[in-house]
Amino acid sequence: MANPPRGPAIASDHELWTRAAGGDRTAFGELFERHVEAVWNHAYRLTASWSLAEDLTSSTFLVAWRRCADIRLVRDSALPWLYTVAGNLARDEWRGATRYRRAVRRMPAATVVADHADDVVHRVDEDARMVEVLAAVRSLPRAERQAVELCLLGELSTADAAELLGVAEVSVRSRLSRARARLRTKLKEPS
Repeated sequence: MANPPRGPAIASDHELWTRAAGGDRTAFGELFERHVEAVWNHAYRLTASWSLAEDLTSSTFLVAWRRCADIRLVRDSALPWLYTVAGNLARDEWRGATRYRRAVRRMPAATVVADHADDVVHRVDEDARMVEVLAAVRSLPRAERQAVELCLLGELSTADAAELLGVAEVSVRSRLSRARARLRTKLKEPS
């Protein structure tokens, strides 16, 4: 009986690498497909970062493509060489990040400067709110308005305001209480 037909022979990494070194992009694509997941897993174990593992995997295969003509695999698998490249790239990344963190720590604490536009908007809002408050104060009955102007806006004590207005201190407190209630109603925050 005849031997059953066999599928195409699977090329070894060494054969694919040699073909890729000769410029065969398809051979390099096969190497990529064969090892990309393993290289990504290795890079992830080295960095514990999905995005950094993706970057390192891409960089590893970029280095492999650029250097495939210069490298001769000693063993039949390209994986040890790819792991070595990924490890070196991960160490370079780690050293660069460490240098960056050290440089940041050496920098003097920067004074945070507020955005001028935010400051202008805040002042305009405060000015608009103050106009609204003063209009509400002006609409109060005369006795309450005087108490607010002296005690709340002028920051006089109730005793000094009472003496200035020629009334008892309890009257000033009562006027302030009524004025606050009216102002709360008039100046409710928009919802």
